[in-house]
Amino acid sequence: ALEPLSVGLAIGVASALTGYLSHPRFYCSYVECCPRAGQRLNATALKAQLDNRLFGQHLAKDVVLKAVLGFSNNPSPKKPLMLSLHGWAGTGKNFLSQILAEQVHPAGLRSKFVHLFLATLHFPHHDQVKLYKEQLQNWIRGNVSACPSSVFIFDEMDKMHPGVIDAIKPFLDYYEEVDGVSYRKAIFIFLSNAGGDLINKAALDFWASGKRREDIQLKDLEPLLSVGVFNNKNSGLWHSSIIDRNLIDYFVPFLPLEQRHVKMCVRAEMAARGYAVDEKIVQEVANEMTYFPKEQRIYSDKGCKTVQAKLDIHEDF
Repeated sequence: ALEPLSVGLAIGVASALTGYLSHPRFYCSYVECCPRAGQRLNATALKAQLDNRLFGQHLAKDVVLKAVLGFSNNPSPKKPLMLSLHGWAGTGKNFLSQILAEQVHPAGLRSKFVHLFLATLHFPHHDQVKLYKEQLQNWIRGNVSACPSSVFIFDEMDKMHPGVIDAIKPFLDYYEEVDGVSYRKAIFIFLSNAGGDLINKAALDFWASGKRREDIQLKDLEPLLSVGVFNNKNSGLWHSSIIDRNLIDYFVPFLPLEQRHVKMCVRAEMAARGYAVDEKIVQEVANEMTYFPKEQRIYSDKGCKTVQAKLDIHEDF
């Protein structure tokens, strides 16, 4: 028979070991956990990522950095953070959303707390809008219940059927709780090409008037975007109650990229592939891109979207 002292010691050791293994700090080093309440973003790390990886978007970097850090540092926000990113393809909208997701949840898009919706994949059929709205509400409710600081990214908003996105309006509004769940710590991000033409025209007008691209301010574009997207029948936000109720915190414009920005993308891609940066190749790839206006060749009409493919044909260098 075991002596009482031995049994007691064994139970004590087992309890201590169980307590250690179940401690959040230990457990979360092996299994992804939702950030603790009050945990703040690393402002220095976020700024460094935006400075080093997002090129030619001074407006987007400034607005998003201030908005996200202000939201993170607020112990009691009144509503979730809602950002709507607009601009032509290849200007960095997806890139910025990925950077932001990585700062909130280190696993980024692989995190179980970061959710990416593609309009053409997840909401393809016009006659299923009612079903999509129900599914979307249930999905968001379940995931925010599991992690209050969940991140939801809706890509291809310009291809989403009007009305679908209004399903999330109750979660974005100024409610303390909806059916017992608080959404105030969540982040919602829309990505859209809608409004890109308005942004590009404004950038060209600045150029034509002799002003620097870096002098464009948010106030020059945000009112145009909010009205333009609301009245755009080809946008998932057409006559949306989300805009009508002023629930989007910022309409973030992504400016068209100049050749110097395209070169930055080429250098970054070469470095990512482990190559020494060859300025001759950088110039060749930049020259192969197409620009507008056709005569002046001021802005890349695809941003940096085709840089990887263009660089592939120079692999033998």
